[in-house]
Amino acid sequence: MKYLHFVLILAVLFLLPGIGQAGWFWQNPLPQGHNLYSVCFIDHNTGYAVGEHSTVLKTTDGGATWAIDQPDSRLYKPYLNSVCFPFGDQTGYVVGGWGKIIKTTDGGVSWTSLNSGITGYISSVDFPLNVHTGFAVGMVGLILRTTDDGVTWDSLPSGTTNYLSSVDFPVDPQTGFAVGAGRIILKTTDGGNTWQSQFARTLYDLTSVNFPRDAQTGYVVGTSTFLKTTDGGISWDSLRAPATSSLYSVQFPVDAQTGYVLGTDGWLGFIYKTTDGGMTWDTLQTGKVSLLDRIHFPLDTQTGYVVGWNGIMIKTTDGGTSWVCLSRNVAPNSHLYSVCFPSQNQTGYVAGTGAILKTTNGGTIWDSLSPGTRSPLNSVHFPVNEQTGYAVGGSSVPQHAVILRTTDGGVHWDSLSSCTTSRLYSVHFPVDVITGYAVGEHKAIIKTTDGGVSWINQSSGTSTDLQSVFFPVNAQTGYAVGWGIVFKTTNGGIDWIKQNVDSTRTYTSVHFPIDDQTGYISGSGAILKTTNGGATWLKQSVDTTRRYVSIYFPIDAQTGYATGVAGDIYKTSSGGATWEQQASGTGNTLGAIHFPGNAQTGYAVGNNGTILKTTDGGASFVEQNIGVRGQNLEVRLKASPNPFGEQTHISYQLSESSPVSLNVYNITGQLVKDLRRAHGLAPHQPAGTYQAVWDGRDERDRLVPAGVYLIRLEAGNLFKTGKMVVIR
Repeated sequence: MKYLHFVLILAVLFLLPGIGQAGWFWQNPLPQGHNLYSVCFIDHNTGYAVGEHSTVLKTTDGGATWAIDQPDSRLYKPYLNSVCFPFGDQTGYVVGGWGKIIKTTDGGVSWTSLNSGITGYISSVDFPLNVHTGFAVGMVGLILRTTDDGVTWDSLPSGTTNYLSSVDFPVDPQTGFAVGAGRIILKTTDGGNTWQSQFARTLYDLTSVNFPRDAQTGYVVGTSTFLKTTDGGISWDSLRAPATSSLYSVQFPVDAQTGYVLGTDGWLGFIYKTTDGGMTWDTLQTGKVSLLDRIHFPLDTQTGYVVGWNGIMIKTTDGGTSWVCLSRNVAPNSHLYSVCFPSQNQTGYVAGTGAILKTTNGGTIWDSLSPGTRSPLNSVHFPVNEQTGYAVGGSSVPQHAVILRTTDGGVHWDSLSSCTTSRLYSVHFPVDVITGYAVGEHKAIIKTTDGGVSWINQSSGTSTDLQSVFFPVNAQTGYAVGWGIVFKTTNGGIDWIKQNVDSTRTYTSVHFPIDDQTGYISGSGAILKTTNGGATWLKQSVDTTRRYVSIYFPIDAQTGYATGVAGDIYKTSSGGATWEQQASGTGNTLGAIHFPGNAQTGYAVGNNGTILKTTDGGASFVEQNIGVRGQNLEVRLKASPNPFGEQTHISYQLSESSPVSLNVYNITGQLVKDLRRAHGLAPHQPAGTYQAVWDGRDERDRLVPAGVYLIRLEAGNLFKTGKMVVIR
């Protein structure tokens, strides 16, 4: 196999983060960081990509910029696995997990959820001739067919219970092929009513099928497998695969000679090309990027697109000789565990697996620093300003601790000697750059009083791991938490006193926002609060099935945030009495959250290089047109400004006549204001656009306190709820 010269050029034309965005938005990767599983371009300019967390991306300029949509109102969203826009139309279909099928008829402006009749996993969709008749395949031999634009889907007998990964009807809705696990290849010649199994000379699972021009010549790929037929599948020849690893996607865009295959080796993705029908292969992508999932050349063999893990998107316009990167990720394949903005300004730092990132402009651009180690870094702290800071981490195999220090804003990092070999999870310097503490595995608590030059072990009296350490006011009184345990010291760590908490929980984060009396700890299924310096810890009302990895209260003990797995972000404005889950826009685990100077502007970091930012406390839903479409009724809701002090303007649109209610509620669910009645709007309203104003007063004309409120529009059997923030 010969190797072609490969050039990867970074495109920086996607929209900069943070400009006029509400709620939580991506800063890294860009334009977003979810795995992408399918891509479809209807011409050289307009294309779509779909993936994890119900992510739908659209571009109208060949991938230079992308609009992000998540057409699923649930906090935990299914994967989207395949997208199909037949014949360059405005009508397209997307399929995914939980039996998800969605459809657009306006080029992705709005999406309608279709009834698939199942709750399982759908992997691939194809509409061969028009937008009316299509097929989808998935789990346990699932084959679905629609002949009425997706209104109904019939389940067809496949004759197998194997997982089906790909379906292709080359020229019409009569003859098609499906492939999947257990080397299964199925063919139908009667529109899916019956399927025949075809023999494949392989022992491995099959992942993708493509017939480029007709139903005679086609290709199938899988693990270490490349198959070709020239007689409609009567016989399949096993040709030399371009790689011995997993192959995920195959496409021959124009004819049966020139084609492309995606493969993977470990965590690296590869692209292969043939110009002789699969007899020989050239390696185009030399393994410099993440795993790759789907390839698509929409019109010819020159311009093509590839999408994959962590939001990666690349493009070629010269048949694969060179590739332009349409996405940006400064921490590829890295998990980020800690974030710190030291001086309430624009400069901040993030630490993770072998990475330290820095921004000097509030996260618009993050640059990768050179810490001088490949070991995971679990915590970063700049106690006074952005010049002098510390990072700690290490590894269990081989067991060692890492302590780094910079005095020039991260340009250089010095490796400091440690008195422990235990991996360290947290570092905190309470008041200056001289005296600090770090905790970690195997009961490790260490202290320095000379800026990290030397460290001494402190005895905690436990053998468990410690996850977090925090000294609220000075270097004398502090707290450390870990596996089923909470410690407190009042004499600089000479003695660590065990606190009375539930020992069955693992505690991962501790924070005292203003003094050493009122503080919070978070962990597995629990958030605890103390108001008496740890003498008692009270459980807060939270979902005990979730894991709360990090907790932070920016300016007082009332407003705080917690992060967790599956992209969880929770906010309290009541000192922990109630917690509201926010829409983070990601399903990645978030390991740390930090608000530098107020409760509005903050950052959350997590797995796969995730960096999120909010400038409105994460609570806004406005300035976005949010649509919910039913069978015949479409509802749109918009509010502006938000947050607001004096009043906000609320508009909504009905596509047909419907009974309507428009109410404001507080976060406990109590009715605050009936806006429909207050504005004299009819209870049953014809199609049209309507306006209402809320002046921040309740039903008794009293000003409501600052905080988060819910606006709920009900129209017929549809409803839409969003958040509004009142500031005083």
